[in-house]
Amino acid sequence: MKENICTIPVNEVFEQNDGCPICRMRNLIEAKYIDYITGPAMMEPDIRIETNRAGFCERHFGMMLTSGRARLPVALTLESHLTEVREKMLMKKPDKKVLEAIEKLEGSCFVCEYIEPHLARSLETVCLNYKNEPEFRKLYESQPYLCLTHYRMMIQAAKKPLGRDYDAFAEATRRLVLKYADSLQTDIVAFRDAFDYRNAGKPLSPEAKISIERTIEFLTSRPAATAKSDDN
Repeated sequence: MKENICTIPVNEVFEQNDGCPICRMRNLIEAKYIDYITGPAMMEPDIRIETNRAGFCERHFGMMLTSGRARLPVALTLESHLTEVREKMLMKKPDKKVLEAIEKLEGSCFVCEYIEPHLARSLETVCLNYKNEPEFRKLYESQPYLCLTHYRMMIQAAKKPLGRDYDAFAEATRRLVLKYADSLQTDIVAFRDAFDYRNAGKPLSPEAKISIERTIEFLTSRPAATAKSDDN
């Protein structure tokens, strides 16, 4: 795989063995792009053209502001982007074409557009490692879980690179996800039952106490406080 700013060391991600490994990969790619776009890249003409066109979603605007970098790069990027918005969408009559352009921008984000292809390459590497490296296969199958979104993405990504190994991979992945979903079901039922007066005083496990947050993260791929509906 060609090295670039978002190349992810797949084995190292899986060695952490904490939560969904694909979420960790996504988060690493996301953080690298935020660091990239709030650094020297914001002065590159070709990057500025793309950020002017695509803008950023609410989540990635927020990450830009909390990245720890100076606010000036964000201001310069916004100034340029806002100029394009004014010239192409606000200084013209609000006809169908203009309204369609605004609607398209509402669903557009420079960082989101780049996460998807880089994550896809990382998922292909996961599949090839699973196929060719027995130790990685054990590591993969020992993960705590995959979130629902990345379960779907992992299964979809596996067919071509795995070939004859696909069925075994798909079944191992399904069992991994189902095992965690079963544990979530048990914990969230325990949390519900804790409100029954007949269970007053009964201890609740640490896992059950945060079963709502854990379930939201499993279903959305994002921690509960920042859960958004997205595909990355």
